[in-house]
Amino acid sequence: NCKGGENCLGTEGVLRVSLGCFLFYFVMFLSTLGTSKTHSSRDRWHSGWWSAKLIMWPSLTIIPFLLPSTIIRLYGEIAHFGAGVFLLIQLISVISFITWLNECYQSKKDAERCHVHVMLLATTSYTVCIVGLILMYIWYAPDSSCLLNIFFITWTLFLLQLMTSIALHPKVNAGYLTPALMGLYVVFICWCAIRSEPVGESCNRKAAESNRTDWLTIISFVVALLAMVIATFSTGIDSQCFQFKKDTNNQGEEVEEEEDDVPYGYGFFHFVFATGAMYFAMLLIGWNTHHPMKKWTIDVGWTSTWVRIVNEWLAVCVYIWMLVAPIILKSKRQMTTET
Repeated sequence: NCKGGENCLGTEGVLRVSLGCFLFYFVMFLSTLGTSKTHSSRDRWHSGWWSAKLIMWPSLTIIPFLLPSTIIRLYGEIAHFGAGVFLLIQLISVISFITWLNECYQSKKDAERCHVHVMLLATTSYTVCIVGLILMYIWYAPDSSCLLNIFFITWTLFLLQLMTSIALHPKVNAGYLTPALMGLYVVFICWCAIRSEPVGESCNRKAAESNRTDWLTIISFVVALLAMVIATFSTGIDSQCFQFKKDTNNQGEEVEEEEDDVPYGYGFFHFVFATGAMYFAMLLIGWNTHHPMKKWTIDVGWTSTWVRIVNEWLAVCVYIWMLVAPIILKSKRQMTTET
């Protein structure tokens, strides 16, 4: 029960603003879902009508401040799930981009011409991964008592080796580039996870050194917000990576896009922003609806740490599945044909 406590009021304020943003984007999601042509009325609503949207957004943002605390706390619990959905969408989008980049480099047209560039990029990525892991050992595992951080870093190193081994297997033959780029991604997530540990932990030297609020802390906070907005926008327009089945005609041929087709899924775009509003709230309150964050901090707390770690492990699982799934499905089809 809040009982007017300062901590609870701070958390509720974040959740109320988040709920207002969620309502706006959810309305936009419902009103643009299924839009297929650029000259339709829903396309004009998506890309225009700014005066109406400027009225609707503040109005929907005010509504949560009129709701009782019980509803806000319920939204806070739902926001945990919504933020998880956002992380999953972002994860699949990143992996799809890495896979697409690798396919472009491995195409017959660019394979020979880009071979040196691929090797250089892969080597640089692996070097950054190793340097990053070494620095994390130095900064976040200064002695043998930091068992949890040692486990996080060592397990990340193992996952990097596992992804590389599977990608280079003769049956998979995905090359060096995708596991190298995925290595950068998982090492970065591991760093974010350990960095999210509470400041009071003796193993977190970097957090202890930056305990005081200064201009660098404020800049880091602003950069983190901008990065989240950019990630939300880029994920929102990347709806094609979630089209598991391409459109085909009666003869089974792939249907080409027409000139008046929408460039991306408008409904999906707003759905990502709706879940992004929930993710934004979870970052600001450290995934804990009972206590607020310290001023000028973002995504700090043990819950934040474990959310990042699970996200890292899930990213590796999804990547490995994307590598081995075609082989497994092909084997099943062959077995079915033979029987």
